[in-house]
This record gives sequence, C-alpha cells and structure tokens, in this order.
Amino acid sequence: MRSDDTIFAIASGQGRAAVCLIRISGPESRAILQAMTGGVPAARRAVVRTLRDPVSGEPLDQALVLWMPGPGSFTGEDQAELHIHGGLATRAAVLRALSSIANCRPAEAGEFTRRAFLNGRMDLSQVEGLADIIDAETEAQRRQAMLQLGGRLGNATEEWRESILRVLALLEASLDFSDEGDVPEDLEVEILRMIDGIQEEIGRALANRSGERLREGLTVVLAGPPNAGKSTLLNALARRDVAIVSPIAGTTRDVIEVHCDLGGLPVIIVDTAGLRESADLIEQEGVSRARARAQDADLVLWLVPPDGEGSAPPPARRLLKVGTKADLQPFRQDCDVMVAAATGEGLPELIARLEAEAASLMGQGDAVITRERHRKALGRAHEALVRARAMLVGRGPLELAAEEVRLSARAIGEITGRVDVEDVLDRLFSSFCIGK
Repeated sequence: MRSDDTIFAIASGQGRAAVCLIRISGPESRAILQAMTGGVPAARRAVVRTLRDPVSGEPLDQALVLWMPGPGSFTGEDQAELHIHGGLATRAAVLRALSSIANCRPAEAGEFTRRAFLNGRMDLSQVEGLADIIDAETEAQRRQAMLQLGGRLGNATEEWRESILRVLALLEASLDFSDEGDVPEDLEVEILRMIDGIQEEIGRALANRSGERLREGLTVVLAGPPNAGKSTLLNALARRDVAIVSPIAGTTRDVIEVHCDLGGLPVIIVDTAGLRESADLIEQEGVSRARARAQDADLVLWLVPPDGEGSAPPPARRLLKVGTKADLQPFRQDCDVMVAAATGEGLPELIARLEAEAASLMGQGDAVITRERHRKALGRAHEALVRARAMLVGRGPLELAAEEVRLSARAIGEITGRVDVEDVLDRLFSSFCIGK
C-alpha cells in the first residue's frame, strides 16, 4: 500500500439503497472536492452540492458533501465524504469519475483503518475492537468491542509497559551508576517489588478467559447415544430445521453447528453423531469427531433417552445431563433437566440453564484479553519477567536480567502495535470491508 495516494471506496452497504456513502482520503481530497463540486465547504459542515465529472463537466448527482481536513479526521489525512443517491447507475458514474483523477485509486480492504493506525489515530488493539464491532452478533459482544475500541486493553498494556520501562531504567541505573551517591542502596529490592506488582496484574489478566469466549462464542456440544434426540433438540433450540431428524440410528454422521443468541450472549450449539461402536467407517469417523468436539467444548449436554444412557459420557470440561423425550419417561433423578424437544416441554428450563452457564463462563465483558494474539504476547511478557526476577533473586548477571525486562516490554508493545506487527497488520486489515 502507498500512503501518498488518495484512495476512495464505498463505505455503505452494497446494492440499491436510498443513500450511498463514498469516502475519500489522502492529499488530493481537497482538489477532488474542488474539481467535482466547484468549491470546498467549511470543515465538518454538511452541504448539498452538484457533483460533476471532473473531465467532461457533466452533472452526476445532487449529493451531501463533507470536508474533514487532517489531522482531525478518522485517517489522520485530509478526508472527504460524498453522500450520493444509492442507485446503481449513479454510484457507478461517481466511482468512474473518481477513478479518472490522477493519483486517486480505489482503496484496498481495510486501508482507511490502516492509515488511521499508521497516522497514530488508533492503536492496534483499538483497530481490533473496531473489527469486533463490525462482526458483533450479540449485545454482549457489542459492549465488549466498544470497551476495546475505547482503549481498555490499550490503556492497560500501556500502563504495564511504562511500569516495565521504569524497572528497566532502574536496572540500567544499577548497572551504569552503582557508584553514584544518588542511586538507592536497596535498588534491587525496589526492582523486585515493582516486578512482583506487574506480574500479579498481568497474571490476573491471563487467568480470565471470558473475553475470548465472549468474542468467539461459547461452544455447547450435544452428545449422547444414537436416537437420543440430539438433532430434534438442536432444531428446537435453533427454532428452525437445521438437522435431519429420523428414527434410524446413525442419521447424523458429521458435525452440525448453529450460532444462537441466548440472553445476549453468543452460543455455538453443535450436533454430533451418536456415540456407539459401529462397523461403518463413515459412522466411525463421525463418532471420532463427536468425541473430539466434546473434549474441546466449553459445555457438553449429555442426552439420556428413556431406555438409558447406552454409553458413558465422553471426557468434558463441564457436563450437564439432559433427560430427553420427557413425554415418554418420568423425571430422572440422575439428570439435571428433563426436556421433550418435540413438544417444547422443559425447553425454557434448559435455555435458562444454558444462559446461566454462558453468563458464568463469559463474565460481564470485563476481561482485558479478547484474542489469542493478546494472550500470547502477554504470556511472553509474563515469562520474561519471571526469568528476570529469578536472575535478580539468584544474584545472576544484571545485564541478562535487564535484557529479559526489555523482552517483556517488547512483547507488550506488540499488543498496541509498537513493534514487529507487519504480519499482524496484513492479516487483520485484509478481513475489513473495502470502505473501512
């Protein structure tokens, strides 16, 4: 990407609409407005102008025009917006006119946000929060993404980084000025105290996994013997037919996933093959996949039909026993809840249990870490501090302890995009919309 080009893109939805928003950013933005509207309006004031082809002078549309000079714009560059009518022909004509202007080209995916990052308008964790807002499917995800965009993770990591840099400065002082009178005698004690405090804070953040669960969704696996009612329960929870229901054992051969919103929390419900011994190679593969998904799931609903369990539950982090076909069997003391998915009996109670489980595992959206990238970077920072502390306690070389502290600061800097993030940028911004 060349940052000295002027870029443009549609920032609203595709297809026919009442209004289409076209964003323009870069050094030629002012000249483009002058050429297409005959003048430049006051900054951040919406005005109606006739858009004209800069080459032929032909009128293209009546549009609402905004001018936002840098650095006080989203990208930090001179930026303009054209709110045109959303007809396909009108949109195509305006885009064609913009393409005819020298040094003006269509934006690549995520290029507006990437320029905002490169120009210091956002740090990388805020960029990820913006991506999460666009992808949010539930209210809880939206709230967490807003906190991320507001700088919760960026502020926390910057405080940790500043504290680590203070530790590094004290270590450097101990190395370079140990014979000076203004260096405290108990300097290493102070350094250890500071490292302990930073380690404790980062450790608490690492211990909380609710942010990643909330962003990705809680995985709930339906497991049980064949014909236990897994597919029927999946259809009932999804409120639509997503799985084939049949009295023939072994109908479900592969894993079926459905994304649901339970009480504002994202839940992925997974239907799996019935667990039993089988000579059918395809069914064996389905059973193997079912066991693997159950082992990795946040919660397993082990379905118990009227004729008993049929087989033992698979290993799981957390398991709830659900008696199925409650209209055909009395309440079972060995089950946590009874349901009859075909009639709806017991479904409200089961959904309430699922919402409670999701809420307990996802928390209140107060987690600092929301992505695996954050966890790995903070984990490396924490490990480096542990090594530095061990060297200080063991009276090891201060130079090596200082290097470990420096590595810790570097790892934390990766979260906000201060160091070594080119590969992260490429992956992240490629997932954005063209006009974002």
